[in-house]
Amino acid sequence: MTQRVLVIGAGMAGLWTALALAPTGRQVTLLERDPPPPEGGADAAFDNWARRGVGHLRHSHAFLARLRLLIRNQHPELLEELLTAGCRDLGFEGGLTDIHKRSYAPEPVDRDLAVLTSRRTTLELIMRRYVARQPNLVIRSGAFVKALTIAPGPIPRVTGVVVEDAEGTHELSADIVVDAAGRTSDAIEQLREAGAAISEESEDCGILYFTRHYRLNPGVAEPPRGKAPLTGDLEYLKFGVFPADNGCFSVTLCVPQVEEELRKKIVDPVTFDGVCARLPGLEPWVDPATATPISRVFGMGDLQSRWRDFAPGGKAAVLGFFPVGDSHVRSNPLYGRGCSFAAVSAHLLRDAVQMFEDPAARLEAYQRRVETELGPYYKAMRDADRSAIRRARQALTPGYQPSLKSRVTKAFLEDGVAIAVRSDVDLFRAALRGFHMLEDPQAWLKRPRNLVKVLGYWARGKARNAAAYRPRGGPERQEMLSGLGLSPDLDIQRVAQGAQSA
Repeated sequence: MTQRVLVIGAGMAGLWTALALAPTGRQVTLLERDPPPPEGGADAAFDNWARRGVGHLRHSHAFLARLRLLIRNQHPELLEELLTAGCRDLGFEGGLTDIHKRSYAPEPVDRDLAVLTSRRTTLELIMRRYVARQPNLVIRSGAFVKALTIAPGPIPRVTGVVVEDAEGTHELSADIVVDAAGRTSDAIEQLREAGAAISEESEDCGILYFTRHYRLNPGVAEPPRGKAPLTGDLEYLKFGVFPADNGCFSVTLCVPQVEEELRKKIVDPVTFDGVCARLPGLEPWVDPATATPISRVFGMGDLQSRWRDFAPGGKAAVLGFFPVGDSHVRSNPLYGRGCSFAAVSAHLLRDAVQMFEDPAARLEAYQRRVETELGPYYKAMRDADRSAIRRARQALTPGYQPSLKSRVTKAFLEDGVAIAVRSDVDLFRAALRGFHMLEDPQAWLKRPRNLVKVLGYWARGKARNAAAYRPRGGPERQEMLSGLGLSPDLDIQRVAQGAQSA
């Protein structure tokens, strides 16, 4: 008998789950509370697609190499349709520095180190239309999942869902229920109330996200890549330009939570563009002679990193239920790994249900594989966030002096690792493999040959490495805030008062 799979949500996690499970012969139904995409192309989707369930729909997006390779190798027709719709491959060569180019010789692996980028609405539109054509798949829009149906027992078993749609409220039964509803899903709370011992760790990412979209003016090309960086971290501000589809691009600015004055004002389009105009790498992109804004400033807060364990101690906490995407592992969007996490998890789920018939064994195998495949990236992200939160607060602490260990670590990363990667094309390749989730993110630096190279560049000193340093991406904090008409001192006073009260 054909197994029935209900997937809650038809966003990226749901679509990838469908693409992973439907080819196994199971009947997959996606239940999506939001309306279907509008007729038309990419611009119609960006302008008119209402997606209440996807709060980050109009923020900058890109598919890392691991996800792009999955599409290329398993769904070549989808890749062709994405590129035809205007999505773009940003190849390895585009990231080479002038130093790299002096000795660069292309290698076959370089073709794999590419980013697929566009507006999120375009990516999701094309993927959804592709998924809808596949056999064993049904997408039901306007279907709001109100609750899980749970059979009680020593281990709760999910047997289906309660759905509200145009036909009213009714139950749907299933052999497998997949929660791909994202960060707003309430399925976990229902399972815990039913006795499922699901463990969780969660902490604040410490930043807020702000994105605005632009379109190049008719006949105008993208500004040439120069010395000024298109991405950067000024500690009080992170920034990046994201080329997109059909002459569009977006700019994302990330502000630490402790920078209250800046984050309160940056949602204003005048302030947002004022920040961009003061960043040398971004200024030519947002120049009115180059591009015209096509959106308001979209803000995103409540950014949490979260890891849930559905088989604590190696024992399944629930039967017949699997989480994919943000309902399982939630990451800081700064690192661009959310879609890749979802796609990898969906294929790990496919492997688990193919390998085992026993529902407990399936979940236990799935959780183990997720920990192995995604755990290193999650931990590296969490540690980087903790460090960034500390640095942002320290920058607002009058008289703060970093410890010797902090100074040495900073020097190693900035004057050793960063310089080596910007100077040696083989190290650049190695570092990108970790960034693109093709291997453990720390693995490349643990290899003795690579570490020796990094130490060698560090030992050369700043003078000999001068050509490898990136120009500073923008002004110091006081200059930026004063230029925007904001007070640089209010947040410093707030942090000092908080420290005293603590």
